[in-house]
Amino acid sequence: MTVTALDPRTALVVIDLQAGIVGAPTQPYTGAEVVARTARLADAFRAHDLPVVLVRVSFAADGADVVPGRTEAAPRAGARPAGWDEIVGELAGHPGDITVTKRNWGAFHGTDLDVQLRRRGVTQIVLTGIATSIGVESTARAAHEHGYHVTLATDAMSDMSPEAHRGSVERIFPRLGETGSTDEILQLLAKTHG
Repeated sequence: MTVTALDPRTALVVIDLQAGIVGAPTQPYTGAEVVARTARLADAFRAHDLPVVLVRVSFAADGADVVPGRTEAAPRAGARPAGWDEIVGELAGHPGDITVTKRNWGAFHGTDLDVQLRRRGVTQIVLTGIATSIGVESTARAAHEHGYHVTLATDAMSDMSPEAHRGSVERIFPRLGETGSTDEILQLLAKTHG
């Protein structure tokens, strides 16, 4: 276990576990596995009266708020189906949770995430979500830059390929924070907040 500590005011930040994303093929874990592990973490954080932040990505129907700029990747064709940006049922419906809507890969730029965390005295975040090398990594990088302690629940995140997931977990995350499994984080949470 490389997770060594959880601060007294640690928040769980969940990236893009929404209807239109969790059903896509992901590796090394399925969307259902990521959601189940994240739900366990969310229940534990709520039980200890710690913040749970549900981040979703959404865009206007006309695409006016999609990030501009040229890329080599083909633009997404067609409109997204109704409800694609709704948080999955296993995580939704808890009145104390904070919902943040982003329009970028990362959850900090252009949102009130930093303000929401700082108002609650949060000094550390635990990250989960899809995709490891996109939304999760972008958010982890920004959290590190904002001065938060970062913990990454590596079995509660997944990607479009195992190589992309592994690259973030093995090469990037150790430079941004600490990594651990859902069970390791839950054990540390129980020990810290017993």
